[in-house]
Amino acid sequence: MTDIKVEKVLPYESEGNNKTAQVEEMFDKIAGQYDTMNHLMSLFQDRNWRRTALRSLLDLKPKRMLDIATGTADFAISAYEELEPQEIVGIDLSKEMLEIGKKKVEVKGLGNIISLEQGDSMKLRFDDASFDALTVAFGVRNFSDLKQGLSEMNRVLRDGGKAVILELSEPTNPIFKLGYKFYTKCIIPLMAKLVAKDLRAYEYLPESIAACPQGQEMAELMKGCGFSEVKVRTFTFGSCSLYVGKK
Repeated sequence: MTDIKVEKVLPYESEGNNKTAQVEEMFDKIAGQYDTMNHLMSLFQDRNWRRTALRSLLDLKPKRMLDIATGTADFAISAYEELEPQEIVGIDLSKEMLEIGKKKVEVKGLGNIISLEQGDSMKLRFDDASFDALTVAFGVRNFSDLKQGLSEMNRVLRDGGKAVILELSEPTNPIFKLGYKFYTKCIIPLMAKLVAKDLRAYEYLPESIAACPQGQEMAELMKGCGFSEVKVRTFTFGSCSLYVGKK
């Protein structure tokens, strides 16, 4: 695959910044409403999607985990609740999202387990084979270079480690896809007008979902970046996809 369309889908088409800078700006703007919008848009299924994804790591019993695009730390906190690793590191581009995440971690009393820091998935600061498991929830669509991001994820995993990727997707069933199109183009913008400060962020959402590799296309892309035994599963009529790959 040479042309990955999602890399060219930008939050703010009129601005000159690259995708990484635009994504950081977008999430800084919507940080305060991010959790509420996530729950509303997914019809409160996002928590169940995360829990199910994390249970694919139960057999691995990871001790050290990395959560990329950790945002407000929901996936990192869920990872501790489901798996009880000794350490979880969460990275994200957005300082504003991380500030909310740090408060959640503090309230949960998990500051000695979960650490959050600003970082770019295109150039992870960690050594090779640093983590037993790695998670990304709703973040790979925002990578400026999907192959590079997946390759970096593979690099920092130890041999035998697993990467768990949750990403929004389009249903393949024609009837469900019709309902999905109506929901994303009519209902979500209405929610955004009522709740969010940046309507463009929620126009970018379905655009980036449509452009992102899905299903076996994503699985093959992961294999090309060093993963094996890639498994694909979908939830809620195909509106969310789970990819699990082994190094």
